[in-house]
Amino acid sequence: MKNKIFLWSITVALAGFLFGFDTIVISGADKPIQQLWNTTPLFHGTFIMSMALWGTVAGALFGGIPTKIIGRKRTLFWIGVLFFISAVGSGLAQDPYTFSIFRFIGGIGVGASSVAAPIYISEITAPENRGRLGAMYQFCLVFGILVAFVSNWLLEGVGGANDWRWMLGIEAVPAIAYTLMVLTVPNSPRWLVLQKRDDEGGLKVLREIYPSEEIAQQKLLEIKADLALPKSSDNLFQSKYKKVLWLGFLIAFFNQLSGINFVLYYAPRILEQAGLGSTDSLFNAIAIGIVNLVFTLIGVRLIDKLGRRQLIIIGSIGYIVSLVMVGLCFQLSLSPMVLITFICLFVASHAIGQGAVIWVFISEIFPNRVRSYGQSWGTSTHWIFAATITLITPFFIDQNEGIFKNNLEVIYYFFAGMMVLQLLWAKFSMPETKGISLEALERQLVPDDE
Repeated sequence: MKNKIFLWSITVALAGFLFGFDTIVISGADKPIQQLWNTTPLFHGTFIMSMALWGTVAGALFGGIPTKIIGRKRTLFWIGVLFFISAVGSGLAQDPYTFSIFRFIGGIGVGASSVAAPIYISEITAPENRGRLGAMYQFCLVFGILVAFVSNWLLEGVGGANDWRWMLGIEAVPAIAYTLMVLTVPNSPRWLVLQKRDDEGGLKVLREIYPSEEIAQQKLLEIKADLALPKSSDNLFQSKYKKVLWLGFLIAFFNQLSGINFVLYYAPRILEQAGLGSTDSLFNAIAIGIVNLVFTLIGVRLIDKLGRRQLIIIGSIGYIVSLVMVGLCFQLSLSPMVLITFICLFVASHAIGQGAVIWVFISEIFPNRVRSYGQSWGTSTHWIFAATITLITPFFIDQNEGIFKNNLEVIYYFFAGMMVLQLLWAKFSMPETKGISLEALERQLVPDDE
């Protein structure tokens, strides 16, 4: 049984691989596309680099609707289709506008996957291993990031001026594979109960999750009781859900105000500005990807032992130290290798903290009735800030027109200050969710109706 649950979880988590690959592969195409179509910093930031992220915002905002109506499984299938269309279309695009449309389509897939996949995994796993299996989504995500960095490096020089087309188009292969694989997983038991199909399939899946018929029947009754609340409970934006809305918003807000997307999306360009050649910067971006993968794996191993809150605290301390040191590297013009060391420490801090925790935490804190829409709330917050930061970054770091082109340390000091705030929030306000059933968490975080 446990092997089945792990297989289902890892299959669905592979949506994270496509997520990571799709969002980071653009880093290798960043400068070639800007040179090819001679785009201004404003146009480049809006239509080339951040368009996928605005698609991600749309996918996250509205991904809760199909996730609730047609189910987690079918939504994940269509997400795979969107990734395939985006990869082929982006690789073949002949102008920046067509390119941006296909990148937007891929972004919708990313946003919707960050809603549907964590929900599905949280709903098919028992409390004692929910964190570890839920964090597999993030592990697959960073594995996708690493593969994207490696792929960009390997494909450099393959197609001459069209290298970037191969970099983007190659994603079609894993996209079609994932689309077919997701057909093999069952529907979420909680979604089946929500659709009043508990006798048809909900109980059957619960029997796969829990060790005995008695526990499976008990969980079914617990889920039914939760879903028997008044219809008014279906509305996410009401005072009883205020606490979980704030929790979902803040963890997503701090995730992006760490500067993680700023570093990952523009890694080759930042390293180049630090004194490395373009080939060296692409290669060192791979080192960043490896560090991300290794420390995400550590976070996955620790999330059900130390808990979500403790990992956020550990990550916050690492963020603050590394961001301050990266700022000093730029301010004092220290060696590029020293800079790379502290960027790797920054990425490690993210991987073991926010990276491992965010998708698990958001998928846990919202009640069954509104989990789809709650996940959309948290993930759309994440992606709105991610898109905004990616859009405005060229204004700050462009070598010709960037506001802080000669003072990049200012950006890192700002992010370090935000991580001090995250540390205080985690220490004094963030609840621990490890080892608690989803229904028990609801009773803990959401007050009873008056």
